Formats: sequence, structure tokens, C-alpha cells
Amino acid sequence: MSTADHDAAPAATDALSAAAAPAPTVSSHVLDAATGRPAAGVRLTLLRREDSAPGGDAYMVVRTGSTDADGRVAAWRTAPGVHRLRFDTGAWFAARGTDTFYPEVDVAFTVADGHHHVPLLLSPFAYSTYRGS
Repeated sequence: MSTADHDAAPAATDALSAAAAPAPTVSSHVLDAATGRPAAGVRLTLLRREDSAPGGDAYMVVRTGSTDADGRVAAWRTAPGVHRLRFDTGAWFAARGTDTFYPEVDVAFTVADGHHHVPLLLSPFAYSTYRGS
């Protein structure tokens, strides 16, 4: 085998690997920091920015759902790009008879390849997030 043949083989393999690579995923875990318990039943919406829209600031809904009993949303498939994860905190606190300063929380982040975990620590008058694993 010549050097040229040897160099061409990895490029073909890399192209096949890229084509077969799974779609990126996004998951979340919401914790009620005031009670120290999972926030079950928080409604979430995953949105992806459509760069082709004028100004590049239009978002399309990728998926909606609610956190499970452990406050988690499993891995949702999406495509690379700028995303927002919208947490409907107002409705969740209202269902518990609790006033909140934040009726919703939008977390913007960039999805590349692989898995992206976006936790939310929540209380009626504060929240915190970070890139999880």
C-alpha cells in the first residue's frame, strides 16, 4: 500500500464516523433549593435559534416536557446551535401557593456535539445554573 492510499483511508473512516455520530442531546435537573428536594413537574421548553431569520433572533420549539419525580428531564435530541431552555417556574410555584420573583427562567447556551446537561437550582427569589455533566 502506498502512502497516498494509507492517508486516504482515515479520511473516509472519519467521514463515516461523522455521518453516523448521534445527534447532540440536552438534559436537565431542577432542584428546589428552598426545600432541598427535586422540583417535580416543572414545565420545560427547549428552543433552538434559527439563524436564517432576520436578525438571527427567532427561536423554534424543539421539545416540551416536565421534570419527573426526581426533578429530571432525560436527554432530548437536538441539532448544534444556540439554544434556550425555558423553565416555567411561575406556574410551578403558583401550584404550591408560593409567590416568586421569576415567572420563568430562560437559560441560553450553545450546543455542539455530545451531551449537554443544564441543571437549575431554584428558589422563589433566586436561581443558579451551570454546565453539568
